[in-house]
Amino acid sequence: MAGWFSARASADAKLLLATRALRGFADGAVSVILPSYLTAIGLGSFQVGAIVFGTLLGSAVLTLWVGLAGSRIAPRRILISASVLMFATGIGFFSAAGFWTLFAVAVIGTMNPSAGDVSLFLPAEQTALAESVADRDLTSMFGFYNVAGAIAGALGALASGIPAIVAARAGSRPVAAERMVFLGYSIIAIIAGVVYAKLRQPTHQAPPTGAGASLGKSRRMVLKLSALFSLDAFGGGFVVQSLLALWLFRRFNLDLEVAGTFFFAAGLLGALSQLLSTVVAARIGRVRTMAYTHIPANALLIAAALMPNARRAIALLLARSALSSMDVPARQSYVMAIVEPEERAAAASVTNVPRSLASAFAPLPAGALLDASNFGWPLICAGGLKILYDLILLAQFRSAHPADEEVN
Repeated sequence: MAGWFSARASADAKLLLATRALRGFADGAVSVILPSYLTAIGLGSFQVGAIVFGTLLGSAVLTLWVGLAGSRIAPRRILISASVLMFATGIGFFSAAGFWTLFAVAVIGTMNPSAGDVSLFLPAEQTALAESVADRDLTSMFGFYNVAGAIAGALGALASGIPAIVAARAGSRPVAAERMVFLGYSIIAIIAGVVYAKLRQPTHQAPPTGAGASLGKSRRMVLKLSALFSLDAFGGGFVVQSLLALWLFRRFNLDLEVAGTFFFAAGLLGALSQLLSTVVAARIGRVRTMAYTHIPANALLIAAALMPNARRAIALLLARSALSSMDVPARQSYVMAIVEPEERAAAASVTNVPRSLASAFAPLPAGALLDASNFGWPLICAGGLKILYDLILLAQFRSAHPADEEVN
């Protein structure tokens, strides 16, 4: 695999994998720290859910704006600008303490409460990555891309327990140490911006059209995929990493260090599964890979909600992590492979923006459910909606194969 990667990956692809890892580490840390910190400063579950809603809604609106701008803005410029906004977001969370101020920073900024990537960075990076390799290598390259983010995110989640350890040894308040993580988030943004500045400018530029207008013959298929991905994302919004951590804190009184270790293990399992996704997709196709791994993963999520103790719930959640991310590189590469090269930027925006919007609205009811009860209703809602998505995806797209895919 290492030899294949060195031979097939361009310089830009390697830079994009490096930035994905940097951002993954930052996201992994803040997604676990965020609910603990917000609870420690006196916010309730619904308010935590509202801030998570704000982060996802803001990212969706920014991504929509970039999509409508189309190819008038070079990907490198988008990514550098997003890094500046990421820096400001970290400073905002580090400095503010009131609910409404934090909510405003969440809406305007780039904070990611999810284990996956639902940010402004994603469409620009996906488009640039797709341009760096041949179609036959898309799933493998997206596998490396997502694995880089997943492993770094797992390490970030593990590191989220460090502030509590440092505070305990120093005899200080944990909340003060947790705030420092947001400062680290800003420092990582500076590093990422420097790396993005090294990306090459595109050698050609498409006409300045909007995202929807630049979709040609693939328009109908992309819109159907976008609607389906939105259903999946809405379900996933009930269990974004910050809310899943909040449920574990409330349901089982889990310590931050234990939660960080759990999310580290879950992230590693997810990363390994994404590498395996490439092999599975080559044998049975991208769509079947998405559905056949996703259905059992979400059945495990529902089962975890019913467990009476933390050990059993965590065991099922870890088993779910070994399957739940296998669809990610297959889904991303499917969209890039099913459309013409000149439509990729538009397809990335049209499929990612509704996903972000859909996932943004789930944390509000999830937070309300957690305020009303410690039972795992958000997990059950997520699992049920995502299984429905899998069944519809199979029914609609099982036979729709990209040109590079030969499946019996």
